Amino acid sequence: MTDRNKLLLLQLGLVLGVCYFFFFFGLGAFGLVGADEPRYAQIAREMLNHHDWIVPTLNGHAWLEKPVLLYWKVITSYMFFGVEDWAARVPAAAHATALVVAIFFFMRRFRFTSELDAAMIAASSAGMIGFARGASTDMLLTAPFAMAMMCWWAWNQSAKRLWLLAFYVLLGFGALAKGPVSPALAILVVAGYAVVRRDGKLFLRSISITGLLLFFVVVLPWYLALEHRVPEFFRVFFLQHNLERFGSNLYQHSQPFWYYIPVFLLCMVPWVIFTLPALVEAGRSALSGMRAKADPSAESAQDAGLSSFLFVWTVIPVVFFSISRSKLPGYILPAVPAAVLLTAEYLHRSAALSRLKVSLHALLCALLLVGALMAPFAMVKVPPPSWLGFLMAVSGGVIAFMVLVMVRREGVRVLHFVTLVPAILAIAYLVRPAAPIIDKVQSARAVQEELSRHVANDLPVATFNVKREIAYGLNFYRNQPIPHYEQEGPRDLPTGIPGGQHVVISKLGSLEAVQAVVGQRTVTSIGNFPPRQIEFFLVGPAK
Repeated sequence: MTDRNKLLLLQLGLVLGVCYFFFFFGLGAFGLVGADEPRYAQIAREMLNHHDWIVPTLNGHAWLEKPVLLYWKVITSYMFFGVEDWAARVPAAAHATALVVAIFFFMRRFRFTSELDAAMIAASSAGMIGFARGASTDMLLTAPFAMAMMCWWAWNQSAKRLWLLAFYVLLGFGALAKGPVSPALAILVVAGYAVVRRDGKLFLRSISITGLLLFFVVVLPWYLALEHRVPEFFRVFFLQHNLERFGSNLYQHSQPFWYYIPVFLLCMVPWVIFTLPALVEAGRSALSGMRAKADPSAESAQDAGLSSFLFVWTVIPVVFFSISRSKLPGYILPAVPAAVLLTAEYLHRSAALSRLKVSLHALLCALLLVGALMAPFAMVKVPPPSWLGFLMAVSGGVIAFMVLVMVRREGVRVLHFVTLVPAILAIAYLVRPAAPIIDKVQSARAVQEELSRHVANDLPVATFNVKREIAYGLNFYRNQPIPHYEQEGPRDLPTGIPGGQHVVISKLGSLEAVQAVVGQRTVTSIGNFPPRQIEFFLVGPAK
């Protein structure tokens, strides 16, 4: 084995080890959070129980909001690891790992010697870590979409048709993950880059009949099978959950137009200090390319248009979803891999970094660790003890000093590794010492554990005047429908008051309110869960 191959294996081992820690370590340290995670986990469980790989169902009713790829992957994970909450997160973590490895090889091909740095930036970026550790569709869209765009660039540079065909196949998997947004973004990015290059034929050359056939071979079998089984699929999925979601505030996710600017910046922590100048430089290059064609020979020698391509790829998802009336943080995740590549490419070209940039980066690394230490106290809305405040200050100071001194002494080549230190410490703290607190205040798993101390797991449970996340979470952890008393409440959960004996979960001190709703039926408080400010009431059967 040659020295180069040995180095490659060593680098890949390091990349996979870093990915394991950031994406897989402590994956079940706290339970499923929000509404989407437990909902997707339960849908996959029902599909597995029914041996139905076509129709996603929630509580026995067809769930047509998202395509099937996530559910297929979660079902496979359940088959290997059992129906566990952390198993539902494995597909996203695996896709994030595959994306980091793809970034490694992409940069190895087009920016040799920067591949390890690019992989480290990708693996340690807040957006990558956050969505890699969640049972959601965002990473399952982003990974194949980003790989598709890298394949398109490889085709653009090499003219090898295999890369173009891979581009279409990967977009197909993106469409199976989250629908038409995958090809739509790809069309906009390629068209935008063609405009920047002042080369309209580039877009036309990207159209491949064989590629389109491969795309439809990947996508159409499931879409047509579901439309055959559930005839309203086309209307609900394409018209309601795509067009109406984009053009209206149908699902109450309205945010200001500039919402994705801070979201994007947070996704690039702790590298954002270098992402911003990288974007500025690439933007200037793209604008100059639009005004006058650059000298092709000079361009190919140093850039070949890669920075302009990455700039367009970064900006398009941010602008596209900023126009949308419905906004959620995960929507712009497809922009993050491009920003990662652009940041790595910028650092690769930087012989030295200014003292201001290094100082700001060191300060941000310190704030990252301090923020992680503060997170559980912010969640429970109590100040940290004085000794911990002192520890935070000292830890932040040590981290800032270490990063500043090491980078000033050793230069860019150590930047990526010293930045991993605060990132690793932050994740280790969140999934170990802080995890029980996060579990109690964010996940329904702790609610179910407390509830099981008071009633049998087969007793029906309902909710009244509490956040919908609790209902969806208990839907998974109790593996039963959780009706809500209100007629207006979480979608695809039953409404109304159960006729038999059941437990209702409501706000602390809601005995009189529950009694007023159920009328003459007996209501008894049987326990409470202060971290979520909720109380458990046993409601007798209707007379």
